[in-house]
Amino acid sequence: MAKYSRIEVFQKMQETGIVPVYYNSDVDIAKNVLKACYDGGIRTFEWVNRGDFAHEVFNELNKYALKELPGMILGAGSVVDEATAAIYIQAGANFIVSPLLNENMARICNRRKIMWAPGCGSLSEIGKAEELGAELVKIFPAMEVGGPSFVKGVKAPCPWTNIMPTGGVDTSRANLEKWFEAGVTCVGMGSKLFPKDVIESGNFAVLTQKVKELTDTIKAVKK
Repeated sequence: MAKYSRIEVFQKMQETGIVPVYYNSDVDIAKNVLKACYDGGIRTFEWVNRGDFAHEVFNELNKYALKELPGMILGAGSVVDEATAAIYIQAGANFIVSPLLNENMARICNRRKIMWAPGCGSLSEIGKAEELGAELVKIFPAMEVGGPSFVKGVKAPCPWTNIMPTGGVDTSRANLEKWFEAGVTCVGMGSKLFPKDVIESGNFAVLTQKVKELTDTIKAVKK
């Protein structure tokens, strides 16, 4: 059962402006990455449903967060069907992110009052997602869909739409300024935030510092 309401999840995403997107089959590495993000100031974390038994790793990760990282909100991403969404909801996922728009997923998330962020690539899809109750929509792949100019184009006729781009977002101030100036609510970030060499070396202190710098940059950009 989710610990945080859909509104609490959305507000925290809006407040911090960043949702890390991560997967690793090793539970211990995943815990260290989560802790580094937490120590760096991040409070929402998207676990990617990738690889065999990904949901089992999530089970352990969420238990760890609930016990050791107060206020850290975990959800599941890359979920494309209602059955998989149900598995993660049962494991305590506080939000579900999808690369696509699936009405059945909306129904199961709404039934359990779980925040659902579907992937959209057009204004029509965004409108449909909002009809289905999505507080936040994911633009994916963000740069291929149209980048910051697409976001700006959507926000012109629909200023109430909350957008999270994923794909094409990096840690540089110049890149982040473009997205937030266009009107995004928050950004999703994966490999750009988690360099392979840092993870493989186990130097999680470096990752913590990288996250701190990122959250500071986002705060400055949003002012």
